[in-house]
Amino acid sequence: MGIGQKTKYSGLAMALHWLVGVAVITSWRIAEAAEGAPTRELRGEIMGNHFALGVVIFALVLLRFGWRMVNPPPPPSLRHAAWERVLARVTHGLIYTLLLVMPLAGWFAMSKFGNGISVWGLIEIPPLPVAPDEKLAEQIFETHAVAGTILLVLIAVHVLGTLKHTLIDKDGTIYRMLPFGEARG
Repeated sequence: MGIGQKTKYSGLAMALHWLVGVAVITSWRIAEAAEGAPTRELRGEIMGNHFALGVVIFALVLLRFGWRMVNPPPPPSLRHAAWERVLARVTHGLIYTLLLVMPLAGWFAMSKFGNGISVWGLIEIPPLPVAPDEKLAEQIFETHAVAGTILLVLIAVHVLGTLKHTLIDKDGTIYRMLPFGEARG
């Protein structure tokens, strides 16, 4: 790391990272809770929170991308092996892709059912102007669920990589995304 190069993400990038992380895990748990709902009506109510949170996640990720454009992240640590930097870049790219595509797929599927998305009554996202097709909507939701599982695996890889660097390599990687502690380059 050169003199004067930053080693930490900005405060807003940190906040958005942790907000998105918590929102994704919460959204997953909401979807899991809906699967076990005793009635279709209750399942629909629970899933309404999943859909609303999906809109919030999408907005937070867009905000994060916008912030990245004006406030670039610190460069990858040169302490990490080249293959680790490539794995991190690929993992992050796939996570971001899923975080953007999954909410759009959910909106498209809801639209194929003829429904919009209510964000807790604060904002109403109207359905896309597409022809109804319940069978296709269900297929999209099945693919969405598989993508969600892939996202969780990628998040686990991300967390395990961070823990490996922080606890085994002791290079302070986790502190790049925390407002305290020393992040070494």
